[in-house]
Parts: sequence; C-alpha cells; structure tokens
Amino acid sequence: MNPAAQQAWNEGAARANAAYQQQRRRYTIDPITRLEGHGKIDIFLNDKGDVDRAYMQVPELRGFEVFSIGRPAEDMPQITSRICGVCPTAHHMAATKALDDLYKVTPTSAGRKIRELVYNAFMLEDHALHVYVLGGPDFIVGPQAPAAERNIVGVIQKVGLEVGKKVISMRRRVREIISYFGGKVVHPVLGLPGGVSKALDSADLPKFQELAKDSLEFALFTNQVFHDIVLKNSDYVKLITSPDFTHKTYYMGMVDEKNRLNFYDGLLRVVDPTGKEYAKFPVQQYRDYVAEHVEPWSYMKFCYLKPLGWQGFDEGPKSSIYAVAPLARLNASDSMATPQAQKAAEEYFKTLGGKPVHHTLANHWARIVEMIQAAERILELVNDPEITSKDIRLVPTQKPSLGIGVVEAPRGTLFHQYETDDRGIITRANMIVATQNNAARIAMSVERAAKGLIKGGQVSEGLLNMVEMAFRAYDPCLGCATHSLPGHLPLAVNLYNPERQLLRQLIQK
Repeated sequence: MNPAAQQAWNEGAARANAAYQQQRRRYTIDPITRLEGHGKIDIFLNDKGDVDRAYMQVPELRGFEVFSIGRPAEDMPQITSRICGVCPTAHHMAATKALDDLYKVTPTSAGRKIRELVYNAFMLEDHALHVYVLGGPDFIVGPQAPAAERNIVGVIQKVGLEVGKKVISMRRRVREIISYFGGKVVHPVLGLPGGVSKALDSADLPKFQELAKDSLEFALFTNQVFHDIVLKNSDYVKLITSPDFTHKTYYMGMVDEKNRLNFYDGLLRVVDPTGKEYAKFPVQQYRDYVAEHVEPWSYMKFCYLKPLGWQGFDEGPKSSIYAVAPLARLNASDSMATPQAQKAAEEYFKTLGGKPVHHTLANHWARIVEMIQAAERILELVNDPEITSKDIRLVPTQKPSLGIGVVEAPRGTLFHQYETDDRGIITRANMIVATQNNAARIAMSVERAAKGLIKGGQVSEGLLNMVEMAFRAYDPCLGCATHSLPGHLPLAVNLYNPERQLLRQLIQK
C-alpha cells in the first residue's frame, strides 16, 4: 500500500473508531413508550461509562393556539378536546370554564354539579387507564421484565383474566357517564357558558347510582391490588423511595375553601419543598405566578414560578421548579375531600415518611388515592337531590373580552386563556397544560434516574426501561404539551457526508 493510500486508510479507520466510540457513549430511546404523544431520550456517557447528561426531547409540535384565532369562542370546548384523545374531557371542561369567565356568567347549581359528575367520572377512568395499562405494568409485571410482557396483556396474565375483565368492564361503564351527557366519550359535547347542554333524566338515575357504588368498590379494589403487588414487595418500596427517583421541589394543586383537594374548581395553592404554603391564588392571577422557559433541545416549554425567576434545572427552596399531578396535589392540599380517600392518603403519607412526599414514583400510589376520591364524589353527586334538576344553564348576556379557566387534569393543573373581540371571536389563545407545568421536573427526573442507574457502561434494556419509568410516573401527554404560540416551526437540518462529518446546517429560527 502506497503512503497516500495508507494515510487515507488510517484516517478512515480513525474516523470509524471515533464514530464507534461515540456510539458506545450515546444511547437513544426512541420512541419512548406508554405515554400520550411522541418523544425520545438521549443518554450520553463519559469515558468511565457513567452518565454525563441525559435529555428527554420532545420533537413534535402542534398549533392549536394558532388556528383557534378567528374562531367563535363557543367552539373552543370542541376544538381543544381534539388536542388529545386520552384527556379530551379535561380540555373540554377547562375551555367551558374559560367561557364562563369570558362571558362573566355563573353556571346554575345543577349545571355545575353535572359538570363535576362528568369530570370525576373522567378522572376515575383515566387514572385507571394509567394504573393498569400505561404505568402499572412496570410494577405489576416488573420493571425489568421482558418488553413484550410489560403491557396490558402481561398485567392480565399476572393478576388473572377475571381481574382483567373487571378493569375493562369498569372503565367502559364509568365512561358511560361521560357519553350520556356529552354524546360521546372521546370528544364530548357538554359544556356551555353558564351550564351544560343536557339534564339527567330521573328515570336514568338508578343505574347511575348503582354504577357509582360499583365505581367506589373498583377504586378500593385497585388500592388493594397496589398493596398486594407493590407495597408488599420490599424491592418495589425501595425503588419508589430511592434517591434515583426523588426531587425536592415546589408543588401546585387546586383546593377548595378548606384546602381540601378538588379536581373541578377552587383556588390554586403552591407549597414549598418543606410543605409550607408559598402562594394561593385564583386562576385569573396565574400569569403572576407561572412563566415559561425555552430550551433549544425540546419543543416543550418549561414552566417555573415567576416570582422566583428561572434558576435552572435545580431543586430545593431556591429553585423555581414545581410539580403538578397526583403527587403534587396531595402535597399541596391539607386533606382529601372524602372520607375513604382521606384514610388512604393518611396511610400513603405515613408509609412514605410524612408530608410532603418527594418520590416521583409515588405518583402511582397518589393516583389511586385520587381514584377513591373521584368515586366517592360520584356517589355523593348521584345522590344529590339537585342532580336531576332541569335548571341546567344560565344564558350569558355580557360582552366578552378575556376568559380564563382551570381544572385539575389527571396529569395536573390545566390552564386555558382566551381573548376575544366584542363579538366573541378569538383574537388570542393560550394554554398551559399539565405536562408543561411538570416539564422541568420531568427533565430532572429522567437525568437523575439515568445517572443513578447506569454505571460503568453497563446498559441493559431493563435499565433503560427504568429510566423511562422516571417520566412515565407523571403520565405525560406530549401532544398536549407541544403547541406553538406564534405558529412558526423552528427547524434545524444537518447535512452529513458518508463519514458522518457535518457539512452544512440549515436553520429556520
């Protein structure tokens, strides 16, 4: 081989070896699994094989805030429910409440109770979806079980066919409450400014009362399943409480006048990492407390507490990062609003070392506590004499300008804000969804889990799944979280040669 050829061969070999070594130092989970939406995780190892950095990237982008402009405000409960097929009721209800505020109308008592009945039914069935289908397989089947078994089929094989039938049947039956009032489950048509579109016929009340009893039994049954499979397994309890899945942050959730947890209505309460109340405010003031930060490696915005300023991806009292969702709601409230849920919450805090609980994986248990409250509240509402009243709507008369609505979605606090002209045509729309509120903590959780679990270059499929468990506990909805306010898609196109050398980068800012 002549010198020139030898040099070319050596250079090519060096490039190939560098590419190989680089590949050994980078692991990509793409796509990440058992969530709503699309995302990936990039894990970069140092020369020792330990994790240097880990990023959860969200590459999708949607423009609901943009193509809402020019639409009648009354269309928003139907438009925004299309953001997600898993949590349409949350967007529908937040939009409906924003219309109440936009038109300065207070729903009738019966209309409000019907909304709350539907919403608690949604919370119950959606939480059940996560417990048994999305997050549950990691515990019921096992975090390092074969990937082909970590799904609903594996869950049924573990708990038994009859239990599987029970889960599927109860979710279907609970969803009948939503379809009864909303016409359909996935994209309900129910909410109107000032009330709802359909009353509960007294002839149909007995079946819903029976369903409510069964719903509570199902929630308590799920709590027992969690105790039997997870809490009686010391390895699982150690995993839940391990430093690899723990962050001390602020927490936000909605509470009633007694600081009890409420999914549908109330004030927003924020507590600091010690559990002390930091702030309490009506939704109309949310912009004084919530701001959004942008990072170049994700299309998802990162929320933080505005008065504290962006302090980076850090935790503790000097940080401005907060969490929402079940874990946060239990921390932010003084108590649950129903007796059996309160009993379950007391056991939860006692077992996990007191309040507040900072363990990310404890979201799964908190989710079951919330299932109990949702079921108890359904039972209370179907036995309320006013639930069959025909006085279900107060027609608004005021001119619109600005309306803000909030609900506690299964995944956390959900804000909708609409601005209109005096005809009620949308001129600006803004949504801050639960996963955005959680985005910074999710990013921290993924990186901490990766750094704690991956050592010395030993990377298995099971360990990568355990890294995924760090985000999966939040039940994130990336389709909801990645919407564009300006409607412009930032884009970078990298052009490489066959040796993977970057030749040119085209950037659209």
